[in-house]
Amino acid sequence: MLIPSIDLMGGKIVQLVQGEKKALEFDDFEEWIARFARYPLVQVIDLDAAIGTGNNRNLLRLFTNRLVCQVGGGIRSLDDAEKVLATGATRIILGSVLVKNGDIDVAAASDFAEKFTPERLTFAVDAKHGKVAIKGWRESTSITPADMLRALESHCAAFLYTHIDTEGLMKGIPMEVVRLLRSATRRQLIVAGGISSHEEVDQLHKIGADAVVGMAIYSGKMKLDAKPG
Repeated sequence: MLIPSIDLMGGKIVQLVQGEKKALEFDDFEEWIARFARYPLVQVIDLDAAIGTGNNRNLLRLFTNRLVCQVGGGIRSLDDAEKVLATGATRIILGSVLVKNGDIDVAAASDFAEKFTPERLTFAVDAKHGKVAIKGWRESTSITPADMLRALESHCAAFLYTHIDTEGLMKGIPMEVVRLLRSATRRQLIVAGGISSHEEVDQLHKIGADAVVGMAIYSGKMKLDAKPG
């Protein structure tokens, strides 16, 4: 399945390279909502909230009322989660809140699952140089992605793995990494990071992974003329 991505920063849809350099920005929200409306799931990330420089929560309803969305970025408390789900999000994405003092915080995962049920939760596992990165990818840990998947899989419906090393570069995501992670969990595995063609989405489907695509769509490299899924 192809999952289009909407990244929000400063009240606009943006695309960053490696999570830092802004490459593209758009404020024609209706155009992208129309393009993504036929997809079974769309991912919305509030980048300002993720890095702690504000938020774009006022924009969320525009997307969650018209699209089936999993929403993430800066959700670090049960109260934050409740507010985002109240906008109409189908699922919320949790990342940094699942790591405490450099370790996997299983207790936090359990608290969110008990409050909202695992079916409403996607856990983000973002990795740079093979280790999990948190707080908008600004802080590294010693945790491996596979260890995080194994420790937390009973508390969520899906994992979202982002390969930061290739994110935004449109050079493809390493299939061997995806295969390793696929073997580490029985949950839905969604992956992101440089995916740039329908052929690559098909390859990931064969492995058993769904693909989040952003830069390749917004740059025009990947046309949305194939059937969703």
